[in-house]
Amino acid sequence: MTRILWAIQAAAFYLFTRAMAAIPRRFSRTTGRLIGHLMYRLLARRRTIAIDNIRQALPYMKRHPAWTGVFDTAEEIALATFINLGTSIVEVCRLYHGKGDELFNTMAVQGLDNFQCAKEKNLGVLCVSGHCGNWELISLSFKKHLDVSVWAIVRKQNNPYLNTIIEKMRMGYGNKVIYTKSALKPMLGVIKNNGVIGMLTDQAAGDQNGVLIDFLGRKAWALKAPVVIAHKTGVPVVPVLGYRENGEDGRHVLLFLPEYTLCGDRTETGIAQDVQALSRYLEEFVCAHPADWYWVHRRWKRAGEPAV
Repeated sequence: MTRILWAIQAAAFYLFTRAMAAIPRRFSRTTGRLIGHLMYRLLARRRTIAIDNIRQALPYMKRHPAWTGVFDTAEEIALATFINLGTSIVEVCRLYHGKGDELFNTMAVQGLDNFQCAKEKNLGVLCVSGHCGNWELISLSFKKHLDVSVWAIVRKQNNPYLNTIIEKMRMGYGNKVIYTKSALKPMLGVIKNNGVIGMLTDQAAGDQNGVLIDFLGRKAWALKAPVVIAHKTGVPVVPVLGYRENGEDGRHVLLFLPEYTLCGDRTETGIAQDVQALSRYLEEFVCAHPADWYWVHRRWKRAGEPAV
């Protein structure tokens, strides 16, 4: 029975992607915004999580030097977040059906020299990022703009039929995937061969694979894997961010920051220091582009700290 439900779910998802890809390009953004509004109204639990997260972070964000002051309330940011998600969903559907060039060609790439300098060391590159902007589009754009394939670290879907569909899309533009379970060995192999790995590090970790950091004024668990791997292999760590510009076209920006230099201390204290420093890049990004981050997950779960 479970497999039948999985098949129905995957078929419905595929038909939805076909429908979104069939929409004329000039109407795709309007459709995405409409989907975002509907998601905001219908997904009450996710809306509540987003508003609660934003409300607790907002006092800290408004004191941050990167704060732009575009939004006044948590509800405004939450609605804009859902609109970005809805628009991203339509874009990903178009990517899946081979209509990515229209998105890639309008992207702006900033800080490309930072990536090239790291790549020229011939030690591989570990690109660390978060759920920013349209993160699927950002990952897939590497082949177009940098002529390199990215090995993306992703979680395998419970539904194997759905996982096959999503995997095909992710690999359709020259990228590869490494699933989070037992990911270390293949990651080391990619680095050894001077490959590029993309890793989203803004999900809540646990005490076995993470460290406690300060993030947007509250304690949060963060993955220590990027720092541990960098110590082990010497791979350059390059923070990568993506966001959607304001304006009629809402084009995407792919931003490479300078390579992060580890503090040199390989103890747990030093690892925590590096993880905290890397998290500051994302923190500054969220304050500057609050609607471009994935507020709808419980980033601070298990940390148990109130807002500052």
